[in-house]
Amino acid sequence: MKLLTASVLALASATAAFAQDLPQASSQWFTDGQAALQEKLNRQPNTGRAKNVILFIADGNGVASNYMNRLWAGQQEGGMGDDYVQPQEAFPNLALVKTYNINAQTPDSAPTAGAMNTGVKQRFNLINLGENAIHDDCSTVAGNELTLFSEMMSDAGKSVGAITTARLTHATPAAVYAKTANRNWEDEVPADCSAQTDIASQLVNALETGVVDIALGGGARYFVPKGTATPNGGEGHRPDGVNLVEMAQSNGIQYVSDKAGLDATTNDKPILGMWTDSHASYEADRPETEPSLADMTRKAIDYLGQNENGFYLEIEAGRVDHANHDTNAKRAMIDGKAFSDAVALADELTDDADTLIIVTADHEHAIAMNGYCGRGTPIDGLCYDVAQTGIMHSDDLVLGDDGKPYTVVGYLNGVGSVMVEQADGKFTAPEGRPEITQEEAQDIDYVQQSLIPKSSETHSGVDVALYAKGPWAHLFDGTIEQNVIFHVMDYAVTAE
Repeated sequence: MKLLTASVLALASATAAFAQDLPQASSQWFTDGQAALQEKLNRQPNTGRAKNVILFIADGNGVASNYMNRLWAGQQEGGMGDDYVQPQEAFPNLALVKTYNINAQTPDSAPTAGAMNTGVKQRFNLINLGENAIHDDCSTVAGNELTLFSEMMSDAGKSVGAITTARLTHATPAAVYAKTANRNWEDEVPADCSAQTDIASQLVNALETGVVDIALGGGARYFVPKGTATPNGGEGHRPDGVNLVEMAQSNGIQYVSDKAGLDATTNDKPILGMWTDSHASYEADRPETEPSLADMTRKAIDYLGQNENGFYLEIEAGRVDHANHDTNAKRAMIDGKAFSDAVALADELTDDADTLIIVTADHEHAIAMNGYCGRGTPIDGLCYDVAQTGIMHSDDLVLGDDGKPYTVVGYLNGVGSVMVEQADGKFTAPEGRPEITQEEAQDIDYVQQSLIPKSSETHSGVDVALYAKGPWAHLFDGTIEQNVIFHVMDYAVTAE
């Protein structure tokens, strides 16, 4: 065995020496490749116990979404985009994640987020109930409730937080604290349902019992009765007449409705912050009074970090998903960049030695990247042809066989379908694809062309990427089932 090892080392050494003698050895691509190899050779796995766990979920941000976010961010800094490295892409550990649900090839956010928070895959449209529970059937809740990672961390003396740019009662943040037979029971359950309460009530209960210590996002209307003004100036949506905001405040929970209020909170009481009646604003439209995802991340880490036992924090960029559902790729990219900014901040504010950071998505969308585009083609615009000289694209647009240009980013289905409903109810495209200019394609409100008409573009079942760093992050490797994320988190915080 020793002789074999020596032979392998000698061969590796000879190969390295030979590589330096190649004619391409002076190329920047070559030297960068050698540097990347050396960096990997120098890595040592972190096998310490994780004090903190931060789970980043960009909702709907699969591999294709991540690609367009990368190009967008790089091009905003004046580069080509494709060689740009997002903060999470610099993390040393990577895996591909299979996202299907127990009964769905194409997943829903509720059971995918639930899988990450419980360690088992779940059924479509349910949150944190076992495989014998049935969607929309309250009678199947009892006996099928799953134990949550947040509950385990709270029992271990750690603090817990959930922050999102969606409603706090929406599927992904709700997976931190809720158990429900229908993800849409945000402020109401069926009249004959006694096995569970609505999701908003479950959040307030989690804050009161200490399972959750800080929750920030949107969705105030689900905490206020119909006919009653919300703290954001809208009207409540709850049909039961219960004012959960007042209930929370009477139980010592700090309630805030804007960035100034968030900045003024103290670290001695639980915090519930909601800036909007429904989802928080897209980053492209966010007013200064509303905190960004990075603002919420800073506050949450500052607040949770005071616990010497550590914390668990789930951070969701929920509106990446919503922009993709609207086939509005540009807003999805801008929210994707805001997500990466939050990742970079969390990395800066924590220590790799004791904090496991995981960056992933719950699912992908029905996105397609068109070709053949030259380098530097605006990711939010039309596809320019590859140039024969230099590295920048030519000034010629790539045309389809119909003689019309097309955008780099496309969707298989959605509101931008070229198929238009006719008077007889049939869908056809009598004029073919609409003409489009570069200015139109790059407008913030532009919706990408698609084929199949749908009022809301769908998810897809394609794998998503996972990036990780910190204690036991090296356990993320290869292609894994989504529920494995829970098991690595649990092992990291309990490892001896």
